[in-house]
Amino acid sequence: MIRRLAALAAVVALTGCSGEAADPGRQPAAPASSAVVSPTPSPPPTASPAPRPRVGSCRRLSYAAAVSPSAGRNEVPCRREHTAETFRVGDLDSVVGGHLLAVDSARIERQVSMACPRLLARFVGGTEEQRRLSMLRAVWFTPTVRQSDAGAAWFRCDAVVLAGARDLLATTGSLRGALDTATGRDRYGVCGTAEPGTRGFQRVVCDRDHTWRAIRTVGLGSGDYPGVARARSAGEDPCRAAGEAAADDPLDFQWGYEWPTADQWRAGQTWGLCWIPD
Repeated sequence: MIRRLAALAAVVALTGCSGEAADPGRQPAAPASSAVVSPTPSPPPTASPAPRPRVGSCRRLSYAAAVSPSAGRNEVPCRREHTAETFRVGDLDSVVGGHLLAVDSARIERQVSMACPRLLARFVGGTEEQRRLSMLRAVWFTPTVRQSDAGAAWFRCDAVVLAGARDLLATTGSLRGALDTATGRDRYGVCGTAEPGTRGFQRVVCDRDHTWRAIRTVGLGSGDYPGVARARSAGEDPCRAAGEAAADDPLDFQWGYEWPTADQWRAGQTWGLCWIPD
């Protein structure tokens, strides 16, 4: 395997709960008699429902914030530089058989982790092949357990662009329909800093300096991981043909192939990438 494909697919919780105990004030002094008057106890702190996010809002999130268990609400106008754009806010389906599921349950996590990537496809446009050849990803957020207990029952999907393995690309404006244009597909494509499989290779968004570009994918089916030998051999002929077709001289050209590891396969990457110098 040449290199791991970075993927953002982590369920994250949105913080922002509030609530403070009331000031109990001064303790009343004991009277002259032996009786002692106790102060009225203050109510315990409670969480306020997290404000429902707004579709079309933008934020400056670091990579760490995008994949951490919580993320701040640091909104900025979308006309300014930002790294995350909220493209969908939905309601959690948290009642099953008359029972309310916890917001951090596996069923809720599965629900949101399936919804946001599917909805991202509609938002950024392009074909499935074009989306696989892009660095556009979806990240998602749900309320904290305390906020859920206080009544918050939403999920939030954000669109981000991976700039590198651990970095997000700052953009301005909206990513809506970004892959419906040749300019968007070129800017947000999957590129490399060196020939795949060589020292110095790092996967980067094509908006950054690069020397190689991924130009097509090779589907490897579904089910169990096919193994390195089969995954590697499946892409040799298609990638050689893709490299030849893209070359100025069909007798003198370079091409590369990158196949998924078992870990990437389990994370959902069931295809390999064909590369050419760019």
